[in-house]
Amino acid sequence: MNQILFSKFNQEIEREENKKKRRILIISKYQFIISVLIIIVCSAYYLYNLYTTKKKESLSKQLLSNYNINLLYSGNSNYETNISKNQNEDEDPFIIGLIEIKKLNIIYPILSDVSDDLLKIAACRFYGPLPNEIGNLCIAAHNYHDYRFFSRINLLEIGDSIIIYDALGNPLEYSVTNKYTIDAYDNSCINQDTNGKKQITLLTCNNVSGSRTVVKATAIS
Repeated sequence: MNQILFSKFNQEIEREENKKKRRILIISKYQFIISVLIIIVCSAYYLYNLYTTKKKESLSKQLLSNYNINLLYSGNSNYETNISKNQNEDEDPFIIGLIEIKKLNIIYPILSDVSDDLLKIAACRFYGPLPNEIGNLCIAAHNYHDYRFFSRINLLEIGDSIIIYDALGNPLEYSVTNKYTIDAYDNSCINQDTNGKKQITLLTCNNVSGSRTVVKATAIS
C-alpha cells in the first residue's frame, strides 16, 4: 500500500516538474521571439536613419556640384545668382559659400540658415556675417559616427588651415587660434566683437557628454 502511494506521489511530482519545464520552455520561446522582434525593429530603425542621412549627404554633394556649375558659367566677377542675394524669411535657404578643411579631407556647402533638417544636408550659418566678411561667422554641422561633416574637428590644432569660399568662389584662408568645449546652452562663442577682424567659429555637438566642440579661426591677411 505504501509503495503504491509512494509511486503516485512520485508521479505527481514528475507531472508538476514537467508542467514547470513546459512553462519555462514557453516563456523562453516568447522571450526569444520578443528579443528577435526588438533586434529587427532596432536594426530597421538604424538602417532607416543611415539611409536618410546618406540621402541627405547626397543632396549636399548635389548642392556642391550646382555651386561649382554656377561659378563655371559665371564668366566674370560681377556675375550674380540667387546665392548672393539677401534672403527673405519666405525664401528657401541657399548656398552662401563653402568650407574646406584639407587636414580632415572635407569640403561642404554652407547654407544660409540653420535647422534640424538643414543640418542633415550640409554645414549651416548659425550666426554672424556672410563668408569672408568682417565679424564672426559661426558655422554649425552635425557630428556623425562615420566621420562626416564636423565629426572630426576635435582633431584640429592651433595653426591648422581652414579655407572659406564666398558665394562667388573667392577663397580666404583662416588659421585655427583656439579649440575648446562648452556647455550646450553657452552662446558666448558667437560674440561679434572681433576688433575689425574676419573670424569663423565651427560648432558641433559632442555626442558623449552632450556639450559642444568649438573651433575658432582668424583670417590670414
